[in-house]
Amino acid sequence: MEPVAQPTVDHDVLLAEAMESVTVEDGAEVSVAVLDLESGASASYGNRGFDTASIVKVDILAALLLQAQDAGRELTATEKSQAADMIEKSDNTAASALWRAIGRAEGLDSANERLGLTDTEGGDGMYWGLTQTTAADQLTLLQQVFGEDSELSARSRAYLQELMGEIAVDQQWGVSAAADGSAWALKNGWLPRTATGLWDINSMGRVTVDSRDCLVAVLSDGNSTKAKGVSLVEAAAEAAVSVFAEANETSSGSPTAAASASAASPS
Repeated sequence: MEPVAQPTVDHDVLLAEAMESVTVEDGAEVSVAVLDLESGASASYGNRGFDTASIVKVDILAALLLQAQDAGRELTATEKSQAADMIEKSDNTAASALWRAIGRAEGLDSANERLGLTDTEGGDGMYWGLTQTTAADQLTLLQQVFGEDSELSARSRAYLQELMGEIAVDQQWGVSAAADGSAWALKNGWLPRTATGLWDINSMGRVTVDSRDCLVAVLSDGNSTKAKGVSLVEAAAEAAVSVFAEANETSSGSPTAAASASAASPS
């Protein structure tokens, strides 16, 4: 029997449909990108740039680790202490110290060129939190941290993953809301804009849902309060991972898929 081709799933369309159920208050905007690590399929919603706020701290540490790798050295005790404070506690003083250490925006941009981030630009001077990025670029960064095809060494990746899995309790929100248990690793960012009083709220990381690992990046701005921004980001993350659960259910339950599976050669 000839194999029956399985219908192509347009995950971007499914994500756009899932986002229709997410409440976005007037004036706020949100963008999300998601990758299912098992299938390698991805989806994105929105493509404009946003302030990174504190999610850039993952990028700063990735740049530092790349520079250390190039120099054939380990991080110093001081750098390790600052890295832990920067990621786990989102400490700004530590972030500023490491921002200087990597060469500020120039160092970040140089590292990002190697990491494959094409729409991220480091903030001016010491304004690392005003680095501009897209959800798709943050998904690329997450692939560098959690994937094996990476400029970062296995040791560097494990180090970043460990820190992102030990976030302070009061910062355990965002994409982790989409996880179905305790299996997550993340970094959040939140920034009230002085000129408007509105909030940038971002979250990115890895979550486990129904035994599947997904990488998720959600960026938002124009939120009237931090709490509303957090709710928006969490709802967007849940919508993003639902795309793959629904797609898998649809494909596995369809007659076409069943015929394809029965005709396929064993792997």
